[in-house]
Amino acid sequence: MTIEATAPAVEQPHAGRLTDTQRMLIEQRITNEKPSTGAAYLLCFFLGGFGIHRFYLGQKGTGAVMLILGLTIIGLIISGLWAFIDLFLIPGIIRERVDTLRHRMTIEAMA
Repeated sequence: MTIEATAPAVEQPHAGRLTDTQRMLIEQRITNEKPSTGAAYLLCFFLGGFGIHRFYLGQKGTGAVMLILGLTIIGLIISGLWAFIDLFLIPGIIRERVDTLRHRMTIEAMA
């Protein structure tokens, strides 16, 4: 009687699909690379009139506009109101960034 050793089953990727391990690695990278919601709120609360939170969230264009507006008194009032509105928009901005990261990493993993 012969006993044959069988190798553990290795998960084979299907065409156009990711393995569980690949998906897990993508989610780990997203967790490491996504901006912190708490940090974004703190930056918005303390430096929101200058648009620093926008730079942190990867929106450099609108961050630059807020920074330039923040250099004048009237512009500081406008960008302060803009920062107040951003308090409600931060979760959506982060969600959009995470979706973009996930899409990019998935394409990289499938290539």
